[in-house]
Amino acid sequence: MKISLTRELLLASTIVAGLGFTAPAFAQSAGSTPNNSANEKAAEVVVVTGTRIQTPGTTSSSPITSVGAAELEFQQSSEIEKVLRNLPLAVPGDGGNTNNGTAGVTTINLRDLGPQRNLVMVDGKRVTPYNINGIVDISIIPAAMLDRVDIVTGGASAVYGSDAISGAVNFVLKRNFEGVEVNYEHTRAGKDDGRISNGSIALGVNTPDQKGNIAIAMNFTKRDGVQFGDRPFGTLGINSESGDGLSSIGVKVTPPTNCTGDNTVPPSFGGSGTTVPARINALPTSSKFKTGNLQFRDDGTLGANCNTFNFNPYNYYQTPQERYSGVAYGHYGISENLEAYGRLMFGAVNVRQQIAPSGVFNSPFLVPLNNPFLSKAARDNLIERYQAGLTPVAPTADIPEPEPQTVLGKNWLDNNNNGIVDAADTVRFGIARRTTELGVRSTTFDNNMFQLMFGLRGTFAESWDWDVSLLHGESDRTNLSSGFTNIAKLAASLNTVSATKCTTPAGVTTAGCVPINLFGKQGTITKEMADYLRVDALEKQNYKQTVANASISGPFTAAQSPWADTPLQVALGTEYREEFGSVSPDDCLKGSNGVSCLGGGGGNTLPVSGAFSVQEFFGEAIMPLASGKPIFESLELELGVRYSDFNLTGANTTWKAGFNWGIFDSVRARVMRQRAVRAPSINELFAPLTSSLDNAAGDPCSVGAKSISDSVRALCIATGMTSSQVGTVPDIVAGQINTFSGTLPTALPDPEVANTWTAGLVFTPQVSGLKNMIVSLDYYKIDIDGYINTLGPQEVLDLCYKQGNKAYCNQIKRVDGNLIFPGSGIQLYNQNLDYYASEGYDLGASFAFDLETLGLDSKWGTVSLSYNATFTIRNASLSSSASSEIDCLGKYGNQCGNPSPKYKHVARTTWKVGDARVSSLWRRVGETTVEEVQKADTFDDFEKIKAYDYIDLFVSYDLTSALNISLSVNNALNKNPPLVGGDIGTTSSNGGNTFPQTYDTLGRVYTVGFNLKF
Repeated sequence: MKISLTRELLLASTIVAGLGFTAPAFAQSAGSTPNNSANEKAAEVVVVTGTRIQTPGTTSSSPITSVGAAELEFQQSSEIEKVLRNLPLAVPGDGGNTNNGTAGVTTINLRDLGPQRNLVMVDGKRVTPYNINGIVDISIIPAAMLDRVDIVTGGASAVYGSDAISGAVNFVLKRNFEGVEVNYEHTRAGKDDGRISNGSIALGVNTPDQKGNIAIAMNFTKRDGVQFGDRPFGTLGINSESGDGLSSIGVKVTPPTNCTGDNTVPPSFGGSGTTVPARINALPTSSKFKTGNLQFRDDGTLGANCNTFNFNPYNYYQTPQERYSGVAYGHYGISENLEAYGRLMFGAVNVRQQIAPSGVFNSPFLVPLNNPFLSKAARDNLIERYQAGLTPVAPTADIPEPEPQTVLGKNWLDNNNNGIVDAADTVRFGIARRTTELGVRSTTFDNNMFQLMFGLRGTFAESWDWDVSLLHGESDRTNLSSGFTNIAKLAASLNTVSATKCTTPAGVTTAGCVPINLFGKQGTITKEMADYLRVDALEKQNYKQTVANASISGPFTAAQSPWADTPLQVALGTEYREEFGSVSPDDCLKGSNGVSCLGGGGGNTLPVSGAFSVQEFFGEAIMPLASGKPIFESLELELGVRYSDFNLTGANTTWKAGFNWGIFDSVRARVMRQRAVRAPSINELFAPLTSSLDNAAGDPCSVGAKSISDSVRALCIATGMTSSQVGTVPDIVAGQINTFSGTLPTALPDPEVANTWTAGLVFTPQVSGLKNMIVSLDYYKIDIDGYINTLGPQEVLDLCYKQGNKAYCNQIKRVDGNLIFPGSGIQLYNQNLDYYASEGYDLGASFAFDLETLGLDSKWGTVSLSYNATFTIRNASLSSSASSEIDCLGKYGNQCGNPSPKYKHVARTTWKVGDARVSSLWRRVGETTVEEVQKADTFDDFEKIKAYDYIDLFVSYDLTSALNISLSVNNALNKNPPLVGGDIGTTSSNGGNTFPQTYDTLGRVYTVGFNLKF
């Protein structure tokens, strides 16, 4: 087997324990090679992530973080996403600890700039996205064959094309793998739950003529779910504003008398107003007659709100998953200067998300006052209230002019035409009733993906390389939503005067309809009613990607500096890429009037189908300027340019310019300036206007507003309210607000443009007694102009009601004065917003020493230490000049989502003695505080999360040369997560009273494993 000096340099420049950091990355040689020169060269040189130049000894001018095979082994994680999100340069993306809001995938989010802004590759080739958002599901990456993971900081569009704004993540597979390797790991939490079984087998063999190699690997993972209710701190929803419920954590809370139901708690606690028994929002509201906050009792009477629904216990801290993935790849030397290579990668992933039971979420319905399920007391109460609404109101301080309170029309049907409200009439009111009798809501994501790549490569003119490849991949997803209430059926089921068939006061009967009782305690919905109401919905998604690439690289001997030993190195090429994506919802999801048939389904889904293509030309050059000179051990200039012509959004040019300066043998400086782009995804280009749920602090015109000034009142009225509705309509539920989002075909977004800077120093001093010492410090700055997104609903509310901007007030659509009824919400469009910025420093250090240097016997082995930290100094975005900058540096909240600390580190210490290894990993997540705009409405104890430290332990032993056993304990100190309530952050990030993606929620977790090689 041939090991070149460049490989030794690479190994010396990475963390000894396997935990990579921003060290210099050198071109790397491979394992055993065929005996012809083309294959020998192909194996001798592997492209450095971040450049296509393939010359031995090449170093990258961009900082590269490498996670080696040893670190992957130490962390014993079946999901590579969990390993990567521990790195200081990343924040959590979607994954196994995301429940409400998950897409059933795992993603990477570098620098907190979003998973859509980093490019994911395997061996330098793009991985097919999982859907029309253009994001890659990394759960399909073949972990059994991973050699390392390289992460390039800063833009890499000049090298790899669109999407590489925050960086590029390259999963590098083992090359020339020979033999058989079987690996199995079993994980479970200290409470004997959260079990994960992960197994893999890898096989590799050289061809009989030693001209090629083929390798095959299969992975299987089964992960059990862990619900909020399985941990004391997650059983009960805590109110983030008041702290109510905090003192009752782990204590069984008794629901109020005559207002009971599974998981119902006092109304001051955190939770949902869609509860059981039902709440109703009777209409109209006025200063004389303030209805809208009534709730049924177990005995069928009506009164003030008496409980809140505790949705916590049903949700997952860890979602269940079943995953199969595999890869087959190889290469074969056809002749001395020609090699064929190929790869087939596939994955099948099934993830189940679960939330609390469905229901009727404040939808308005016509209900006959003779409905057989209304008690006499409730009927009389409603008659009195609606009759009072017929009385004109005299001017008062809060109603400056008389407002006739007739509820004729949609809110009252005078069926007997007698001019008064009586039992023969029909009234309209909103209903918020949790249909617990139907069971939990869930969505099962069934994801299938394959990617096939084939290529030819070789040499010409002795020292030039060429490479052509064709890649095609497809992702097919089926999302099945189950256990939901069919809202479309309820209109007929409630508009009835019969308990056995759906018959209106006019005598019209709907065939096949079952009358529904929503007006009593839990259990009033019978099995027959539940079976009639329950509905499933199906959505199919498809994505296809085809990439053709051709490139050449080699030395341009006519251009050589007189002070350098090697000439100019160049790479030239072209790439053509096509992408197609579609979404096909069923009729239930399509719905009508912007609402699906799913109760609590979060809006409707419309079909999407679109495609784009891009033709690109690229070139790179590394010019050695000096070598072997005083203070110029080496000096290289690195340049690159790429021209991209998109068929829909036009042409753009990206570039890079930097240098790599080896000042001395032990000191190296590097600087890189890049222009990067991200073209709009298919969803951002073709998304129709659909309704969904997003996050906001509250409706400033509702009963939840603490105070409403005259100027705000005027704006409330201007956005569709009557004077009497201001301050009396119900607030949004659980911090979620209706939105209408999509893309205007006449205003397609342009590509995002990023300007990135990186600059750093790398020290490799020779210190007596220490081995492989390396220290690096790198500065990064990423500025994105015209980033594609929608305004946040809270931004629109603030721009209207706080700044009085009428253009944004026009985007607020109310129904009967509120923002909770179907058809109401905030209009949000995909567009180019102002800027997104991230800036900071990465610091890394590692070294090793033999314990013999401390006077011990040599048999006591070696200790290695590594440290990797990020100091973030800016994390901000601005939507428009009319908005205020959103500062997420060291913050968490409804706009920032997960905590984004100023400081984060991982530090590993490993002791290798004989056939044993003992290692510990210290993870620190720095202190964060709630967003400034939320502080006034946040419980004092929830305004700050102190720095959190976790210790993970690992030990392994080689029983034989072929068999290794291992044990790890994550969160060895069994720390509970910080508690901040359940509505302080975005829905996808904040759940179970904490941030489950950022902080460990399962407690101490054990993993045992074995590895067999032969």
